[in-house]
Amino acid sequence: MNKKYSALLLSLLLTLTVILSACSSKQDPKEAMQSAAANAVKMTSYQMKSKIAIENFKISAPDLVDESSAGAAMSMLKNAEITIDGVYQSDPMQTELTLGLNLKGDMAMTFTIPMVMTKEKIYIKVPSIPMFPIPENVVGKYIEMDLKELAEQGGSEFNLDSMDAEKAKKLSNEISSVLFAEYDQAKYFKDIAVKDANLPEGVDAKQVAQFYITNDNIKEAITIFVNKAMPNILDIMSKEEYRNMLGVKAEDIQKAKDELKAGNQAELNKGLEELKDYLKINSFTVNTAINKKDFPTYQGLDMNIEVNDPDTKQNISLALKASNQYSEINEKQTFKIGIPSGADVLTMEQFQKEMNGATY
Repeated sequence: MNKKYSALLLSLLLTLTVILSACSSKQDPKEAMQSAAANAVKMTSYQMKSKIAIENFKISAPDLVDESSAGAAMSMLKNAEITIDGVYQSDPMQTELTLGLNLKGDMAMTFTIPMVMTKEKIYIKVPSIPMFPIPENVVGKYIEMDLKELAEQGGSEFNLDSMDAEKAKKLSNEISSVLFAEYDQAKYFKDIAVKDANLPEGVDAKQVAQFYITNDNIKEAITIFVNKAMPNILDIMSKEEYRNMLGVKAEDIQKAKDELKAGNQAELNKGLEELKDYLKINSFTVNTAINKKDFPTYQGLDMNIEVNDPDTKQNISLALKASNQYSEINEKQTFKIGIPSGADVLTMEQFQKEMNGATY
């Protein structure tokens, strides 16, 4: 697919990413999502369940070099599931996550990777992965990584701000606020009855608000994002506190703003017109469930799109569902793993030594 089309799809995915990161007597749906985004900053602890399920993934193209390898990869990704179960608290900062991967098809495999994060360290449990032999005396141990040491080894100073979850939530809230402000409620937002929202069991919800994009409003949605929302987002990112957290320089953000202003509007409009010829949105919805305390307790994405490029004859179909579920918000949390120590821990050097000395 050519760069012009790729940029348009990237803009669409960026819009999705920001909305998902955002997270009231009953409010209008747009206002409800804005309130939920603001209240997400006040979530100092919670339990979470996240899931991404790829229901369909197909690529066909005349210039596909190795169709058999591509077919195997698509078969493996179809119906693949990624899950993340975790517990978070802000003070003292501690997070437990268990990443699960379930691949189907000819190369089916399932494994989980528990992780623990503190303000300055990350611990990753070494899994037993089929077709990837790992010494038995290493499996089940936690690799300890000191973030400051990793940064120094990479030739940079450790940026403590980059691990500031509170500041990250604040940035997400500000970005969400300016993004939502640009989209018309009547065209992009609506209420969904709680009973019709297909929420997982146990989700506490008084209201479900939906953001949606269709074939009828996709052109306008991308235009709004590029011409209106993105300049405001860059203004927010240019604030010193966020620049330090993101590790970007003021001149880099200014360069991006200048390039955005100098963009060829005629070329963008042409690309958006052609969008109708190759992009079909079967579904693109983001549902946010909000509880009685106005916290976002669930966010779900349903995306099913088809891209058929008439010039390159490339055809792509992608259908996936993703969700984030939050519970026990601002309550005292229980950590099952705790902070690994003693014989359960390996340094990165010890792990590499064991791997290098292994014989298969």
